Amino acid sequence: MNETLEPGLYIVATPIGNLSDLSPRAAETLRGVSLVLAEDKRVSAKLLAHAESKAPMQAYHDHSDERLRDSILARLGTQAVALISDAGTPLISDPGYKLVRAARAAGLAVHTIPGPCAAIAALTLAGLPTDRFLFAGFLPAKAKARADAIAELASIRASLVFYESGPRLADSLAALRDRLANRDAAVIREISKLHEETVTGSLAELAQRYADAPPKGEIVIVLGPPGEAETASDEELDSALAVAMASMSVSRAAAEVAARLGVPRKRAYARALELGGGG
Repeated sequence: MNETLEPGLYIVATPIGNLSDLSPRAAETLRGVSLVLAEDKRVSAKLLAHAESKAPMQAYHDHSDERLRDSILARLGTQAVALISDAGTPLISDPGYKLVRAARAAGLAVHTIPGPCAAIAALTLAGLPTDRFLFAGFLPAKAKARADAIAELASIRASLVFYESGPRLADSLAALRDRLANRDAAVIREISKLHEETVTGSLAELAQRYADAPPKGEIVIVLGPPGEAETASDEELDSALAVAMASMSVSRAAAEVAARLGVPRKRAYARALELGGGG
């Protein structure tokens, strides 16, 4: 065991598909800690064997009770403890932030051992703007909640990154197409694995491609940012408003359509009133 590790919490990024992506520093850290906190001990056992680490493991999740968190905090004062996820960087759509927050509040040391992250890797493969991006995790499974979540993101002038599963991919792509118009997009799956694949196209093309052929593996969706404002014609605006006002208030319909089509909200609201809304 490495005797030089200082007490504290070590956030260790792990491979997302290829064990060779485990950094020498990450492997050394896993060999040197007194305990490894893992999402699934069965999954992490293979990683620890690869790193030649004999450290014991403890299952840890964000829904773990406070007594477990308190017992971990007690150890951090005198021992080095690693936090890992099943794959990639801990805390990125994975458990961990509550423990980090509690450790910092207690004045305990927190270190990061950077490494693989599927969201960042997907951005490098997508061929879409990377100067500004937003990682939005997994979209909700239920249609209404998913539509509401997408509507909140419609006006963000940045590339958007989502995680998704194969069985849900087609529904998510269709919902994104319906709410965000026909943006450029990429579906990236099995990053760093044998069957790594990147498919690019418009949201409409990708939604059609996967409608009846759900892919296997871990999937990342990347969308390009919205287009410039005021590109929608009056006919496109009227059509979108008519559909939106059939299921929501005039003000909300105008706000959502304005964000989705990239037009000023005042223009959309004024046109909604002309189409027969009462405000």
